[in-house]
Amino acid sequence: MTDAVAVTGIGVVAPCGVGKDAFWRGLLTEPSAGDRRVPNWDPQPWFNNPKEARRADPFTQYALAAAAMALEDAGDLGADPARVGVMVGTGIGGITTNESQIVVQHEKGDRRVSPFLVPMMMPNAAAAAISMRHGFQGPCEATVTACAAGTHSLGSALNVIRSGRCDVMISGGSEAPFTPTAMAGFRNMTALSGSGESRPFDQARDGFVMSEGCGILVLERLERAQERGANILALMLGAASVADAHHITAPAPGGAGAVRCMELAIQDAGLATQDITYINAHGTSTALNDAAEANAVAKVFGTPGPPVTSTKGVTGHALGAAGALEAVALVQSIQHSLIPPTFGLINPDPELPMLDYVIGEARPWTPGPAISNSFGFGGHNGSVVIGPAS
Repeated sequence: MTDAVAVTGIGVVAPCGVGKDAFWRGLLTEPSAGDRRVPNWDPQPWFNNPKEARRADPFTQYALAAAAMALEDAGDLGADPARVGVMVGTGIGGITTNESQIVVQHEKGDRRVSPFLVPMMMPNAAAAAISMRHGFQGPCEATVTACAAGTHSLGSALNVIRSGRCDVMISGGSEAPFTPTAMAGFRNMTALSGSGESRPFDQARDGFVMSEGCGILVLERLERAQERGANILALMLGAASVADAHHITAPAPGGAGAVRCMELAIQDAGLATQDITYINAHGTSTALNDAAEANAVAKVFGTPGPPVTSTKGVTGHALGAAGALEAVALVQSIQHSLIPPTFGLINPDPELPMLDYVIGEARPWTPGPAISNSFGFGGHNGSVVIGPAS
């Protein structure tokens, strides 16, 4: 616990709600089938004028909005800008801008391609935009590790504070992947659900439901947060990152990488496996991922083990933003002493270990250390351990 870092602010843009209160209500509400898009998105409240908004790809728009919410939630930081950093992960960055401008070039020629193409499509655009908007001059980086990017960003931010380099880090993940070609690619590799339903760990699961959004957390040196009287929402206790070194899309057999990742994150938090009281699973609703994760959880914690849920039953899979959205959800579970159910999970797959899935309705919970997992194409594994402030 000596290396714990305070979470003092959260901000979120998600299909089930914009803002932490709407997001929480959404996590407790059964979703409709189909893609999970942010409904009726209007970026204007977070930009000075329409031109400024048009010069930001949607994934950057989401990040600026979520960061603004998180910073407002954190209150007056009063921090030296040189000691505030930004780390925002993404899976595919500004693909909306990239794809639209490829069409422009193909149909209208080189001279019609926007001069803003490169700064809008680059994966570091979201982190850079937050840094420039708020004048933060510490490390400003983008982690691009597919579906583990948000979780990896949080782990890296935690370690920057632990190292003494920064007092505050603005960290999370953002994604806006809904382009025709991206959707076709995922569909043709049979990763997407044909039914349009996200059913993590269910025997009828048939792929993930695409999503988008952004989650941002304000992480702060614990002693500093206490000294300024901040409202400490939770503690970031530990993190880990490992590689499967196995296959570009399939997880390692038996979830071997996930096992090592969870064990290392728990060790990094200075805890034992029996200290973990809740698991926010990656739980994508794909056959291979759910099987690998369920087997990994059983190997680490035994069966039935701690309560397990996947909020992707509501949010869908937001790729590089997924881990950040789930970290926000975990912080809110701590705040509300409640674990959201895994919507879409009706009949747990009998071929998987029988874990303690939270099904049907939210479960009251006495908050304790909890782990959140993310596993990405390329064999990227990430876990973070988050616990209550007291």
